[in-house]
Amino acid sequence: MLKKIDPSITAIAVAGLLAISGGFGLNALAARNSASNASYIANAQAQSNATPQWAASATGRVEPKDGEVRIVSQVAGRIVETLAETNDKVQADDLLLRLDDQELRVKVAAALAEVGVRIREREEEKVTGLAQDRRIAEDAVADAERALFAARNAFDDALRAQKSGGNADAVKGEREKVNAAEKKLDDARAAVAIVNAKPGMPLYLRLESSLAQARAELSSTEIAFERTRIRAPFAGTVLNMIGKTGETAMPSPDSPVLVFGDLSGLRVRAEVEERDAAKVSVGQKVVVKADAYPDKVFEGSVTSISQSLGSPRIATRGPRRPNDVEVIEVMVALDGTPPLFTGMRVDTFFKVEGPKAESNVDTSKAATNTEATKVNAPEAPAAPSIKTN
Repeated sequence: MLKKIDPSITAIAVAGLLAISGGFGLNALAARNSASNASYIANAQAQSNATPQWAASATGRVEPKDGEVRIVSQVAGRIVETLAETNDKVQADDLLLRLDDQELRVKVAAALAEVGVRIREREEEKVTGLAQDRRIAEDAVADAERALFAARNAFDDALRAQKSGGNADAVKGEREKVNAAEKKLDDARAAVAIVNAKPGMPLYLRLESSLAQARAELSSTEIAFERTRIRAPFAGTVLNMIGKTGETAMPSPDSPVLVFGDLSGLRVRAEVEERDAAKVSVGQKVVVKADAYPDKVFEGSVTSISQSLGSPRIATRGPRRPNDVEVIEVMVALDGTPPLFTGMRVDTFFKVEGPKAESNVDTSKAATNTEATKVNAPEAPAAPSIKTN
C-alpha cells in the first residue's frame, strides 16, 4: 500500500527545483551579458584611440569654377532681341541680349556729322612739328574707335545670321576682325600717350579743341549704344536666361537678365564655422557628398580661404545653427567634371593632414551637418541593460 504524499512537501520540492534551474539560467544570462559588456568596452576603447578621419566638415554649395555671374543691364531699356537660351555655350563677347537702340542710332549719326564738320574746320589751321605729330596720332585713335564700332556691329549681324541658319565661318571671320580692331585701338592710344609725353608740346588751337569735344561726344554716344548690347563676359554657358523679349531690363542688382558661368570645371563654396577655421588650409584634400548621389563621393582640394568672418548664407540640414555663429568662406576646386548641378547643396569634409590620415573612408558614417566638426569612427550603441527579475 502506497503512502500518501503530503501535497505541501511536493510543492516545496518543485519550488526548490525551479529555484535551482532559475539560478543556473540567471548565471548563464549574466555570463553572456558580461561578455557582451567586455566586447563593447573593447570596441569603444579601440574607437576612441582611432585616428580621426576628418579635420572639419561644413555645408557648401556648388558653383561654376569661377563662380556664377549674375549679369545686369547697365541701362534701362526694353529687350527687343534674345540671341541665347538657357544651357547655350557661347564665346567671349558673343551677343546674348539686345535692348532698344533706335534713339541712340540717331544720336550716333548726328555726332558723326558734327565730327565731320569740325574736321574740315580744323584743316584750315595749319600746324607743324609736335602739334602735327599729336594731330596725326589723335586722328589714328579716332579712326580706330570708328573701326571697332563698325566691326562689332558687323560681328553682331553675322552672329544673328548664324542663329537663323547662316554660315559659322562668317562669325569666325568677323570675330577676328573685332580682335584686330581692338588691338589697333590699343596701339593707337599707346602712341598718343608717347607723343603727349614729349617735352615742349604746344597748347591746342581753338578749332582743335572744338574737334576734340565733338569726338568725345561721338565716343560717349557709341559707348551708350554698346551698353544696349549684353555680351558674354567670357567663354562659358548661359545657366539661366531670365530676360525675355518685350520685358524691360533695369540696371539693378536685384533684376539680372541672365546667369552665366564656366562649366568646364566646378567648385564648392563651403562655410566653415569659426571654431574650425584653424583646421582648414590651402591645398588640403576634401571629400564632397551630395544627397542626389548617395553612393558617390567627389574629391577636390582647398584653393582659397577668406580672411574675414561673416554670417552664414547657406541653410544647413539638421539642427539649426546658433544665431550668433560666424563662418569663413572656403573655396574647394573639384577634380574632373563631376555630374553636379550649380546651386546644389553638398556636405564638405576636410581630410586630416599628415601620414596617419586615412585616404579611403566611408563618408556615409560621417556627420552630415556643420555641428559635427570632427568625425571619428561611429560610436557603438549603448550597452543593453540587464534585468534579473
